[in-house]
Amino acid sequence: MQLNINGESRTSHADASTPLLWVLRDELNLTGTKFGCGVAACGACTVHVDGQAVRSCVMPAAAVAHQQITTIESLGSLEKPHPLQAAWIAEQVPQCGYCQSGMLMAAAALLNNNPHPSDAEIDAAMTNLCRCGTYQRVRAAIHLAASVMGHAAKKTGGAA
Repeated sequence: MQLNINGESRTSHADASTPLLWVLRDELNLTGTKFGCGVAACGACTVHVDGQAVRSCVMPAAAVAHQQITTIESLGSLEKPHPLQAAWIAEQVPQCGYCQSGMLMAAAALLNNNPHPSDAEIDAAMTNLCRCGTYQRVRAAIHLAASVMGHAAKKTGGAA
């Protein structure tokens, strides 16, 4: 099957029912997306499918074959981090770091749909679990990134 991942067409030879997570990690070597629970509860495996946060551990790869899949690998780079990645560092969000790629992808989907979320909207959208309990830092980082992204949009006259 053909998958559009991070803007590139990729071929997968996996069975159609194979969860997207395992196609990404085991077949395509995109290991930034993590396995956490395997039942879509923790969010470590969050990716975007057509801009929406999706738990890839329970999503059959064939179900997203004709959609745009975005993984943490394309969120930003060392040279040009996404505003969320910079905010994560500024607010010292990660401790162990295992859940962070999923958290970042969930936060990116939130800001794409709601550029200035309230605390309540952040809490409702961020259903990912973090064993280290950095939820207050996550919320602060999302607010910081929203502010930075809002300033960038004002300077360019468009959306960030």
